[in-house]
Amino acid sequence: MTMKTEEPPQEESSTFVRPKKKTDWRVVAIRGGIIAAVTVLVCLFILRPMVISGKSMAPTYSGHGFTFAFLPYFKMYDPQRKQIVVLKHAGFNTFLLKRIIAFPGETVEFRNGVVYVNGRELDEPYVEYPCDWNLALCEVPHGKIFVLGDNRSMPIRNHMGGMIDQSRLAGVPIW
Repeated sequence: MTMKTEEPPQEESSTFVRPKKKTDWRVVAIRGGIIAAVTVLVCLFILRPMVISGKSMAPTYSGHGFTFAFLPYFKMYDPQRKQIVVLKHAGFNTFLLKRIIAFPGETVEFRNGVVYVNGRELDEPYVEYPCDWNLALCEVPHGKIFVLGDNRSMPIRNHMGGMIDQSRLAGVPIW
């Protein structure tokens, strides 16, 4: 007598195949347009991309590089002495990086390359290059600030800094 053994039933394997969708180019175009608009708004009003060109802030910033300027910074915070700031220079796309040295009502003076604010020597560990600048005592008027670059090795007459309108403060570099 032979016994027949029943094999358990085999489950059918099933795979799910997602049907191919046609690309709806209108949706892609709308999404791309939204992304582009948000990017433009962020770059115009919040984080402005900047190419660093020039050595006025060496060694803090090299002569060439890239950073973003955080534009709404001065709507939230007051400027601080020794803070690196982004200044509007000329036109819409030209900005300068400088360091704040003095505020309205304070006096500034250079003696043999040393900066004095209100008669006291300003500690500037970020300045590495020697300087022989001399500048007579002057008071920063209302609505202005006194800014300088960190690279003081160039003659003072070639330096783009000094007293500027506070309204030219555009923001701060984020790195």
